[in-house]
Amino acid sequence: MTSASMAQAANIETALEQPGYVLTLSCTDRPGIVAAVTTELAALGANIAESNQFWDRQTGIFFMRLAFTAPAGIDRDGIERALRAPIDRFGMKTTLVPMSRKPRMVIMVSKFDHALLHLLYQIRVGWLDAEVVGIISNHPDAGKIAAAENIPFHLWPVGKDNKAEQEAKVIALVQETGADLVVLARYMQVLSNTLSTRLFGKIINIHHSFLPSFKGAKPYHQAHDRGVKIIGATAHYVTPDLDEGPIIEQETARVTHSMSADDLVAAGRDVESRVLARAVKLHLENRVMLNGHKTVVFG
Repeated sequence: MTSASMAQAANIETALEQPGYVLTLSCTDRPGIVAAVTTELAALGANIAESNQFWDRQTGIFFMRLAFTAPAGIDRDGIERALRAPIDRFGMKTTLVPMSRKPRMVIMVSKFDHALLHLLYQIRVGWLDAEVVGIISNHPDAGKIAAAENIPFHLWPVGKDNKAEQEAKVIALVQETGADLVVLARYMQVLSNTLSTRLFGKIINIHHSFLPSFKGAKPYHQAHDRGVKIIGATAHYVTPDLDEGPIIEQETARVTHSMSADDLVAAGRDVESRVLARAVKLHLENRVMLNGHKTVVFG
């Protein structure tokens, strides 16, 4: 090994040992935003690993995501102090997240467990870097899954008379566990406006998407009866407007006349599981930024 290659290897090893951070910011677009931020980071000795920017010409808002490492002696407070000047100058909304902190999430599920199982598998194999701090259900079915994964299970049946009480428990659990995200993995209850608003930007839902759209009971069977040729799924943030929150991820799959209604259900389960997992990953990696009723997603 040459001295140059040894030095390069040492530099890589040092970089890997340095603490990493993700900075996201948004503000009215003006010249000099990127330069102002990166100049301050460079002065700290930070090294940018990934940079993404987007200018929404309709709203005039600029969005940016930076992943970087900082020297071992520089902590989060030091970075925030260094960035104070450009933040004030451009009126930025920012978040700064240490990569070393494992995100926490609560999963809510009813009887259909395919999306839950897929999330747990992706965590087990390391594709999703997260800790599930609780599984909530209005049915007992997922209790065995939670026990097998050593995850606290909360059986909170929901009815007309106790909906507010049970949702208060959800908020309390999120606060107690420090959960960063609530995932509705086929949780078949409509959340109240209070809960949707209280945790806006922290709840992701998955639902089927058809062309045309079918609502109500057995949507895949309705689609089969109408000879639908495309099915799909949409993952979005939850809002008081049912299934109309800012969209994070979508996917479609072609189906044919030869497939039964049960075949459509199976294909739908597969698409729903994948789309939800991708949306969760994007959120956990701070790659999703809210832009009014839409999202900016840095893949």
